[in-house]
Amino acid sequence: MNLSSAESGPPPEEGGWTDFEEFAAHCGPRLLRTAWILTGDRHLAEELLQTALARSWPKWRRIRDDRPETYVRGVMVRVHLRRWPRRRRGEVPYARTPRASLPGDRYREADPDHAMRRALRRLPPRQRAVIGLRYLEGLGVEETASLLNCSAGAVGRRTAKALRTLNGALAGAGLPRR
Repeated sequence: MNLSSAESGPPPEEGGWTDFEEFAAHCGPRLLRTAWILTGDRHLAEELLQTALARSWPKWRRIRDDRPETYVRGVMVRVHLRRWPRRRRGEVPYARTPRASLPGDRYREADPDHAMRRALRRLPPRQRAVIGLRYLEGLGVEETASLLNCSAGAVGRRTAKALRTLNGALAGAGLPRR
């Protein structure tokens, strides 16, 4: 992630750019994890985080003292949910050719990490966002509802539906249910 002044404009005040750089360096890994949870892809996650930081920069003077990480996370969620319907659902490029598992290769089929990533990618965007924000980021129902701009009841319903889907997907992969 390159945050040069040529890309984002001059700092709002003396020392403001340093604060923003420190914020991005300190919170960037956590925000990147959130972006990956939303997108399921490292490159799309980096692009999403960069977009959110670029959109947050002009408002830095206003948000820097009032939970800027929550603000940037909210920008990421909103940008991602707006982009999803327009995103083309065609071929997915791979960095390397996937190995075909041999028939009866139960180890590959039952790999918990692989099965969980595959199950998370198959969730609809709002359900994946709820699971990521609630369980992987540790946010509460109200904070998740605020970020997703929905009611606490909607968060509960999406959580329940996503957990049922994940549970079924993991059981189908030969993994025990929790």
